[in-house]
Amino acid sequence: MKTNEEQVLIEYLRQKDLKYTEQRRIILESFLKTETHFTVDDLYAGVKEVNQSIGYTTIYRTLKLFVECGLASEMKFKDGITRYEHRFGHEHHDHLICVRCGQLIEVVEPEIEELQEKLARKHNFKIEHHRMELYGICKKCINEWD
Repeated sequence: MKTNEEQVLIEYLRQKDLKYTEQRRIILESFLKTETHFTVDDLYAGVKEVNQSIGYTTIYRTLKLFVECGLASEMKFKDGITRYEHRFGHEHHDHLICVRCGQLIEVVEPEIEELQEKLARKHNFKIEHHRMELYGICKKCINEWD
């Protein structure tokens, strides 16, 4: 039985006249097991446990397909490291990012979402997507300074 994510990917590949290969299936399975923000290196390590022959280039290209079809989001934060996270079937959230240790904290705040919608209506503006990142110092790093 195929997952919803697998069905989304297969349909997207069909539209692009691309094949759903065994390598793409393995990468998708490893991706779906990762519920944190991850780098290509993180995904590569998980894929290597299943299939040693899949290389970085294949993973990069497949992640690009995941982003294009809406399965993943690509994030580039201040540290310059590109990270990915699940998008399909996941609630929208924003990020608190520690400038000292790099910790990413996912936050969901309905009041902020409502305010954004209110602003858009006020200015007759249709929001297609957005991303909020707040940079500061996490509790752990604050305590280390005390």
